[in-house]
Amino acid sequence: MELSSSLDLLTGKLVSVLEKEASLLTEVGAEMDEIKLEPKAITTFLEDVDTSLGVLQDINKRIKSIAERNQRYPISRSESRKSDKQIPGEYHRNNWVKNLSESTLFFKDVDLVGIDKAQNELLGWLLDEELQRTVISVVGMGGLGKTTLVANTFNKQVVKKQFDCCAWITVSQQYIVTELFKCIIKELYGKAKEKIDPVINLDSMSYRDLVEALVNFLQPRRYLIVVDDVWSTNLWQDISIALPANMNGSRILLTTRKDDVASFEFGVVKHIFPLKHLPFEESMTLFCKKAFVCKGGQCPPYLEPSARKLVAKCQGLPLAIVALGGLMASKNSIAEWDGVYNNLNRELSENDAYFERLKYISLLSYHDLSYTLKQCFLYCCIFPEDYEIKRKRLIRLWMAEGFIEPLKETLPEDVAEKYLSELICRGLLQVERRNESGRPGVLKMHDILREFVVSISKSIKFVAKSDGKEEVEDDGIRRWSIEAKENEMKAASEIALSRVRSLFVFAVEETSKSSFNRLPSGFKLMRVLDLEDIPIEEFPDELMNLFNLRYLNLTRTRVKELPKSIGKLYNLQSLIMKETQIKELPPGIVKLKNLRFLVAYGFNVNPMAFDYVFGPVVPSNICLLSNLQVLTTVEAKGDFIKQHSTMVQLRKIQVANVKEADEKYLCSAIAKMTHLQSLWVKSCNEDEQVKMDALESAPPDLWVLLLVGKLEKVPHWFNSLDNLTSLALRWSRLRDDFLPHIQALPNLLHLELLNAYEGERLDFLEGFQKLKVLAIVKYPL
Repeated sequence: MELSSSLDLLTGKLVSVLEKEASLLTEVGAEMDEIKLEPKAITTFLEDVDTSLGVLQDINKRIKSIAERNQRYPISRSESRKSDKQIPGEYHRNNWVKNLSESTLFFKDVDLVGIDKAQNELLGWLLDEELQRTVISVVGMGGLGKTTLVANTFNKQVVKKQFDCCAWITVSQQYIVTELFKCIIKELYGKAKEKIDPVINLDSMSYRDLVEALVNFLQPRRYLIVVDDVWSTNLWQDISIALPANMNGSRILLTTRKDDVASFEFGVVKHIFPLKHLPFEESMTLFCKKAFVCKGGQCPPYLEPSARKLVAKCQGLPLAIVALGGLMASKNSIAEWDGVYNNLNRELSENDAYFERLKYISLLSYHDLSYTLKQCFLYCCIFPEDYEIKRKRLIRLWMAEGFIEPLKETLPEDVAEKYLSELICRGLLQVERRNESGRPGVLKMHDILREFVVSISKSIKFVAKSDGKEEVEDDGIRRWSIEAKENEMKAASEIALSRVRSLFVFAVEETSKSSFNRLPSGFKLMRVLDLEDIPIEEFPDELMNLFNLRYLNLTRTRVKELPKSIGKLYNLQSLIMKETQIKELPPGIVKLKNLRFLVAYGFNVNPMAFDYVFGPVVPSNICLLSNLQVLTTVEAKGDFIKQHSTMVQLRKIQVANVKEADEKYLCSAIAKMTHLQSLWVKSCNEDEQVKMDALESAPPDLWVLLLVGKLEKVPHWFNSLDNLTSLALRWSRLRDDFLPHIQALPNLLHLELLNAYEGERLDFLEGFQKLKVLAIVKYPL
């Protein structure tokens, strides 16, 4: 294990050095292209070459240093060749992933074992006739499955029906009370039966305003608030003021590792549920569900003795069982199983603490990953503790970092999906929420695993984490994650930033967001810049010099326009501008020939309004971006509809401001998009029809369809949507019963109808065999 780890670390450093040299050479090539267009750039270019030569000399020294370090590792050539197989040229190392069906990876909920008795007790306390506000504490050490138990209980329909409104917040060791209140309000926005006023501006609300808003909303209602991962008794004193004792049968359900928190005198009715370790046979069941997922959770007889020995080493700790089961899923021979057991037996004694036991099992799982997957896994610790990681964001970041190995005739995003699937199957990442298609939408890393990953990451300088207060001097930083907690942020030195390739800024406090009004200078090799939720108001000028930039995230910033020179970011793959006020994209955007993901849209105030979502106007020749896979959301103006028919490679498109006269060109374009998976079409106003009858049949791989605008009738091609999992009809105002056209769709999971029907009656008599979510809004009853 130590040998493999040393080789991985050595390989990673060498790859880093070579990447730097390649980046510099690429930059020189790009400067040559600029010279052809701008003769005045010659002088500047020569100066840059002079600088680059100095950096290349430094690279030479570093390569020699690595070679000398290599001499100190006792690695024979045969061992090196054997270890080389762990660095995949193509993604064939873990063939077991290919045997997992699509339904197993994306549509099947996590199998839960041994929670029935515990869940019944929780349900009894949640649903009893006690009218007083009641606190229920689930207590147990980390890794026992407290959050899993509570989440599964929280999501039961019998619970949802019992309460007028529900909210879930995660606290962790460090928290800010006002941020917790804002999280509760945001949860109530989406889950309360009666919506909070949508014009409330959370960012401008004081502590007193937030408390008043919560008390006023919760006072007349029976509410359920889940507070996950509580570390201090101070929390109750901080939040109880906003949770009224209203004699309506309200409940607060919390999870904690701390006995003193669970036994605290809350001054209300309370119940304590101590979560125990799993009994051995239930541990075996859970292990087999993870290790033999392709065999329906059934352990082959020849492996059962080995499996029972391994499970005994976990001592009933579910997180350890899941991690070990995920590790063994790729191993078939008795020799491999016995080898893992011997490692565990050698390193762990019966008296070892549970945390040490879990730590070593996690280490085994980590070392069993390929070099590429190790990078992908370590990368997840860039995000703060308990951070909800969006699947698409993570995949695009992996691509920008260059982690995705090329695979013949497979798009890199599809390869990345396989990586993600394996990390989920191994229990190293948890699916927090699924999207309308049933696929993982939001992920989390268990806080115990995260501690382990942060430790490894720090030791090999994979990621540097700071709170923005201390100065950063380390010149070996490649990825820098700032979790700003104060009003002031100190900049890092020029030397420290010269090799940074990725910068993330997470503003923990609302006040800290305003302190980040400019970018640190000194970046040269930047590939990733993630400024999500940071309220910068202007596009930083220094970004135009980041030739190597692959990923730029401006989501929920206050930027209102992109610079005309945006085309200089030639290597950009992802340009993400969600929930901004950007109304138009400059012509230079079409120079971004490597762009794969162009995501830009904003929201108006009222979520029920026809024009709630809007997008920017794009140049009509946006079709020149031949690598583009995702284009959302764009306003159709000029020749856009006519021109975009050549974008046959698109997988997702959202287009607004469509007119009836566009039907011919729109349908012709969609018919050519044979790889299209998600389609969103919105008419120019409420009375304009969305006409799409000219389309003979829908793209075969279409999963998501959303039509916004008036429909005379359901398009005839609806009956060909065999793979559709999510359908939304908004402002359709259909007069004839349309359910017969969609009830037979074999894979439909999610159906949303917003002002979609003006008739008197809808009969859901048959069909809808897989439907899980039905949302009907603004139905004229």
